[in-house]
Amino acid sequence: MPSPLGHTAIGLATHALYCKNRSILGSWKLLVFVVVLANLPDLDILFGLIFSGNGNAFHRGMSHSLLFALGMGLLSTHAWRCWPTIPRLNFLWCFLLILSHVLADAVFTNAPVSLWWPLEASRIAGDWGWSEVMNSVFTGAFQDIGVVFGFGLIIMISRLFKYGATVPVIRGLVKVKTSSISKNT
Repeated sequence: MPSPLGHTAIGLATHALYCKNRSILGSWKLLVFVVVLANLPDLDILFGLIFSGNGNAFHRGMSHSLLFALGMGLLSTHAWRCWPTIPRLNFLWCFLLILSHVLADAVFTNAPVSLWWPLEASRIAGDWGWSEVMNSVFTGAFQDIGVVFGFGLIIMISRLFKYGATVPVIRGLVKVKTSSISKNT
Protein backbone atom coordinates (compact mmCIF):
# COMPACT_ATOMS: atom_id res chain seq x y z
CA MET A 1 0.00 0.00 0.00
CA PRO A 2 1.32 3.47 -0.67
CA SER A 3 2.69 5.22 2.39
CA PRO A 4 1.71 8.77 3.38
CA LEU A 5 4.63 9.94 1.23
CA GLY A 6 3.30 8.00 -1.77
CA HIS A 7 -0.24 9.30 -1.27
CA THR A 8 1.15 12.83 -0.97
CA ALA A 9 3.01 12.45 -4.30
CA ILE A 10 -0.16 11.17 -5.94
CA GLY A 11 -2.15 14.06 -4.44
CA LEU A 12 0.39 16.60 -5.70
CA ALA A 13 0.20 15.07 -9.18
CA THR A 14 -3.61 15.19 -9.01
CA HIS A 15 -3.37 18.87 -8.07
CA ALA A 16 -0.92 19.59 -10.89
CA LEU A 17 -3.16 17.93 -13.48
CA TYR A 18 -6.40 19.48 -12.22
CA CYS A 19 -5.20 22.99 -11.30
CA LYS A 20 -3.00 23.83 -14.25
CA ASN A 21 -2.98 27.53 -13.44
CA ARG A 22 -2.49 27.35 -9.65
CA SER A 23 0.96 26.47 -8.35
CA ILE A 24 1.14 24.82 -4.98
CA LEU A 25 4.51 26.37 -4.24
CA GLY A 26 3.03 29.80 -3.62
CA SER A 27 0.91 28.79 -0.64
CA TRP A 28 1.95 26.59 2.25
CA LYS A 29 -1.72 26.41 3.32
CA LEU A 30 -2.67 24.91 -0.02
CA LEU A 31 0.21 22.44 0.26
CA VAL A 32 -0.95 21.35 3.74
CA PHE A 33 -4.53 20.98 2.49
CA VAL A 34 -3.36 18.78 -0.41
CA VAL A 35 -1.35 16.58 1.96
CA VAL A 36 -4.28 16.27 4.40
CA LEU A 37 -6.88 15.46 1.73
CA ALA A 38 -4.61 13.02 -0.09
CA ASN A 39 -4.09 11.07 3.15
CA LEU A 40 -7.54 11.56 4.72
CA PRO A 41 -8.93 8.03 4.09
CA ASP A 42 -6.17 6.50 6.20
CA LEU A 43 -7.56 8.16 9.33
CA ASP A 44 -9.41 4.87 9.74
CA ILE A 45 -6.11 3.36 10.88
CA LEU A 46 -5.84 5.93 13.67
CA PHE A 47 -9.45 5.31 14.72
CA GLY A 48 -8.78 1.58 14.79
CA LEU A 49 -5.72 2.06 16.97
CA ILE A 50 -7.51 4.38 19.38
CA PHE A 51 -10.78 2.46 19.73
CA SER A 52 -9.65 -1.17 19.43
CA GLY A 53 -5.86 -1.21 19.53
CA ASN A 54 -5.86 -2.61 15.98
CA GLY A 55 -5.00 -0.36 13.04
CA ASN A 56 -6.71 -2.79 10.67
CA ALA A 57 -10.02 -2.86 12.58
CA PHE A 58 -11.66 -0.29 10.27
CA HIS A 59 -9.02 0.02 7.53
CA ARG A 60 -10.24 0.00 3.93
CA GLY A 61 -13.85 0.17 5.05
CA MET A 62 -16.11 3.19 4.78
CA SER A 63 -13.28 5.72 4.46
CA HIS A 64 -12.06 4.05 1.28
CA SER A 65 -15.35 4.50 -0.57
CA LEU A 66 -16.82 6.72 -3.24
CA LEU A 67 -19.42 7.94 -0.75
CA PHE A 68 -16.68 9.01 1.71
CA ALA A 69 -14.83 10.87 -1.06
CA LEU A 70 -18.04 12.66 -2.06
CA GLY A 71 -19.03 13.54 1.52
CA MET A 72 -15.59 14.67 2.66
CA GLY A 73 -15.06 16.52 -0.60
CA LEU A 74 -18.23 18.48 0.12
CA LEU A 75 -17.21 19.18 3.73
CA SER A 76 -13.71 20.19 2.64
CA THR A 77 -15.15 22.61 0.12
CA HIS A 78 -16.92 24.47 2.93
CA ALA A 79 -14.17 24.15 5.58
CA TRP A 80 -13.09 27.76 5.02
CA ARG A 81 -16.38 28.88 6.61
CA CYS A 82 -15.31 27.41 9.97
CA TRP A 83 -11.60 28.20 9.55
CA PRO A 84 -11.13 31.32 7.40
CA THR A 85 -7.40 30.63 6.98
CA ILE A 86 -8.18 27.55 4.87
CA PRO A 87 -8.13 28.38 1.16
CA ARG A 88 -11.43 28.28 -0.73
CA LEU A 89 -11.43 25.24 -2.95
CA ASN A 90 -14.00 23.79 -5.29
CA PHE A 91 -15.76 20.48 -4.74
CA LEU A 92 -14.30 18.61 -7.70
CA TRP A 93 -10.73 19.42 -6.62
CA CYS A 94 -11.34 18.18 -3.04
CA PHE A 95 -13.19 15.09 -4.27
CA LEU A 96 -10.42 14.16 -6.73
CA LEU A 97 -7.72 14.49 -4.07
CA ILE A 98 -9.54 12.16 -1.68
CA LEU A 99 -10.48 9.78 -4.48
CA SER A 100 -6.83 9.65 -5.61
CA HIS A 101 -6.03 7.94 -2.31
CA VAL A 102 -8.76 5.33 -2.70
CA LEU A 103 -7.85 4.59 -6.31
CA ALA A 104 -4.14 4.35 -5.47
CA ASP A 105 -4.89 1.76 -2.78
CA ALA A 106 -7.09 -0.15 -5.23
CA VAL A 107 -4.47 -0.12 -8.00
CA PHE A 108 -1.17 -0.47 -6.12
CA THR A 109 -2.18 -3.20 -3.63
CA ASN A 110 -3.82 -6.60 -3.63
CA ALA A 111 -6.07 -5.81 -0.65
CA PRO A 112 -9.60 -4.75 -1.60
CA VAL A 113 -11.11 -1.32 -0.93
CA SER A 114 -14.79 -0.72 -0.16
CA LEU A 115 -15.34 1.52 -3.18
CA TRP A 116 -19.12 0.92 -3.20
CA TRP A 117 -19.64 1.05 0.59
CA PRO A 118 -22.29 0.47 2.09
CA LEU A 119 -23.15 -2.00 -0.70
CA GLU A 120 -19.83 -3.74 -0.11
CA ALA A 121 -17.48 -3.67 2.87
CA SER A 122 -13.88 -4.81 2.89
CA ARG A 123 -11.30 -4.81 5.63
CA ILE A 124 -7.74 -5.95 5.93
CA ALA A 125 -7.27 -9.02 8.09
CA GLY A 126 -4.67 -9.02 10.81
CA ASP A 127 -3.81 -7.19 13.96
CA TRP A 128 -1.68 -4.08 13.59
CA GLY A 129 -0.64 -2.28 16.73
CA TRP A 130 1.16 1.03 17.04
CA SER A 131 4.60 -0.45 16.29
CA GLU A 132 3.44 -2.20 13.09
CA VAL A 133 1.70 0.94 11.85
CA MET A 134 4.74 3.14 12.55
CA ASN A 135 7.04 0.59 10.94
CA SER A 136 4.79 0.52 7.87
CA VAL A 137 4.77 4.33 7.63
CA PHE A 138 8.54 4.66 7.81
CA THR A 139 9.56 1.62 5.75
CA GLY A 140 6.75 2.26 3.28
CA ALA A 141 8.31 5.63 2.48
CA PHE A 142 11.40 3.83 1.15
CA GLN A 143 9.24 1.41 -0.84
CA ASP A 144 7.37 4.32 -2.44
CA ILE A 145 10.42 5.79 -4.18
CA GLY A 146 9.11 4.53 -7.54
CA VAL A 147 5.68 6.04 -6.87
CA VAL A 148 7.22 9.38 -5.86
CA PHE A 149 9.50 9.39 -8.91
CA GLY A 150 6.71 8.41 -11.32
CA PHE A 151 4.23 10.98 -10.08
CA GLY A 152 7.00 13.60 -9.84
CA LEU A 153 7.58 12.97 -13.53
CA ILE A 154 3.87 13.49 -14.19
CA ILE A 155 4.06 16.84 -12.37
CA MET A 156 7.10 17.92 -14.41
CA ILE A 157 5.46 16.95 -17.70
CA SER A 158 2.27 18.81 -16.77
CA ARG A 159 4.36 21.90 -15.97
CA LEU A 160 6.12 21.66 -19.32
CA PHE A 161 2.77 21.60 -21.11
CA LYS A 162 1.44 24.43 -18.94
CA TYR A 163 4.27 26.80 -19.78
CA GLY A 164 4.54 25.73 -23.41
CA ALA A 165 8.10 24.53 -22.95
CA THR A 166 7.46 21.24 -24.69
CA VAL A 167 7.53 22.62 -28.22
CA PRO A 168 11.03 24.19 -27.91
CA VAL A 169 12.30 21.06 -26.13
CA ILE A 170 10.90 18.77 -28.84
CA ARG A 171 12.28 21.05 -31.57
CA GLY A 172 15.70 20.96 -29.89
CA LEU A 173 15.61 17.17 -29.73
CA VAL A 174 14.61 16.92 -33.38
CA LYS A 175 17.39 19.34 -34.43
CA VAL A 176 19.99 17.41 -32.48
CA LYS A 177 18.83 14.12 -33.96
CA THR A 178 18.69 15.40 -37.57
CA SER A 179 22.01 17.23 -37.35
CA SER A 180 23.78 14.15 -35.99
CA ILE A 181 22.23 12.02 -38.76
CA SER A 182 23.33 14.46 -41.50
CA LYS A 183 26.92 14.48 -40.16
CA ASN A 184 27.07 10.70 -40.27
CA THR A 185 25.97 10.50 -43.94
